[in-house]
Amino acid sequence: MNNSEKEILDRISDGFIALDENWNFTYVNKEAAKILNRKKEEFKGRSIWKVLPYAADLGMYKEFQKSFKEQVTVTFDMYYPPLKKWFNIRVFPSTNGLSIYFQDVTKEKHMNSKREQHYRSLFDNNPYAVYSLDLEGNYLDVNPAMEQLVGYSESELLTMSYKSIITEDEIEKINGSFTKATLGITQNYETKVKNKRGDVIDTRVTNIPIDVEGKIVGIYGIAKDISKEKHTENLLFESEKLTAVGQLAASIAHEIRNPLTSIKGFLDAFRSTELEFKDHYLEIMAEEITRIEMITGELLLVAKPQAHKFQEESLEKIIDDVVLLLRSQALINNVEVVVQSSNIPLIKCVPSQLKQVFINLIKNSIEAMPDGGRVTVVASTTNTTSILVEVIDQGCGIPVEFLKDIGTPFYTTKEKGTGLGLMTTFKIVDSHQGHITISSKPNQGTKIEILLPINHAAS
Repeated sequence: MNNSEKEILDRISDGFIALDENWNFTYVNKEAAKILNRKKEEFKGRSIWKVLPYAADLGMYKEFQKSFKEQVTVTFDMYYPPLKKWFNIRVFPSTNGLSIYFQDVTKEKHMNSKREQHYRSLFDNNPYAVYSLDLEGNYLDVNPAMEQLVGYSESELLTMSYKSIITEDEIEKINGSFTKATLGITQNYETKVKNKRGDVIDTRVTNIPIDVEGKIVGIYGIAKDISKEKHTENLLFESEKLTAVGQLAASIAHEIRNPLTSIKGFLDAFRSTELEFKDHYLEIMAEEITRIEMITGELLLVAKPQAHKFQEESLEKIIDDVVLLLRSQALINNVEVVVQSSNIPLIKCVPSQLKQVFINLIKNSIEAMPDGGRVTVVASTTNTTSILVEVIDQGCGIPVEFLKDIGTPFYTTKEKGTGLGLMTTFKIVDSHQGHITISSKPNQGTKIEILLPINHAAS
């Protein structure tokens, strides 16, 4: 090593030493002497294992031997007790010795240690269940709250996969979420887990990818027991159902009371005297009784449990059957019903229920055009997973402010309607995991869009 090279090495901020093939110092720069608290003269010609006697037992000898014998660069960290310091060491071999650069990284190690203790404290003392998984879904680490949530000890969980505690009906969904997390997409979802006793617990879970230098190496998870929240939601839902039942009962009582009052009045009149136009009054009474029958019939359709036997069926055939059924009513009202569809795939559904949907909608459209017009039914595939059916009429339309109430029991724009038909329609479409959108303009017509999944099956 010439003087210019030595001058450069004396100016660098890293400690630098050079050793020959017998482990003797051939050069030590100023920074190395400073870090090791010695004078440069103390190193010359001496063996490193005599100057730093503890270093060999701390693994340095093994690393140096590997670098020299295999002629490979070696990097490692080492704590040296006599100096109470941590060093980062980089070893570069040659055929006649080693060139070694090292830095005092004690401050960084202490900072990292404090940071590690800080994060460990957050992990261990977190009130929520916290865990980490490898890419196979096996537990690598769990906190006490996780042990408390599932009832398994840490040692038990570290031999298990997350699949062991997920309920059977949820496993497919959770596997999908786990796969997305391993691809780098944070997942938030609710699921059910089984504790060690076999109890089912509602949980809200977040899965976060663990990214190290751009590579996903595992999953970090946080789970919260939401069983109490779910219980409160169910109580609220039941309360809302009772309120809805009360409102519905009040509406039914109101709707039925009116025709019953008329019938009662006519019967009282018949008992007291001979009425003129008796046949006319009997006709009115018959109409009122028919209205009561219609209300109770539609209520039964809404309330009666339906058999949800989903099967593959042609949506085009369902619509054609309904159009054929309503053809005579359409002709009487001078209405043309036009169906437009092509290459519609089979759909998993309850055929009788979807027929009821289209009977209600097309019948409403026909009745909305007393002076005649056209009802257009368009069926098309929006993508590989869903079908869009549009029912478009040229009728009187619905004012915008009334659209929000469509589907409410006994809300109707018809003189003798009950609103229960559309309520049934909404219920059926919802049971098929579909969606209804209604748009309308007064005197211009109404368009109802029904989006149905192709492969939905009842759960």
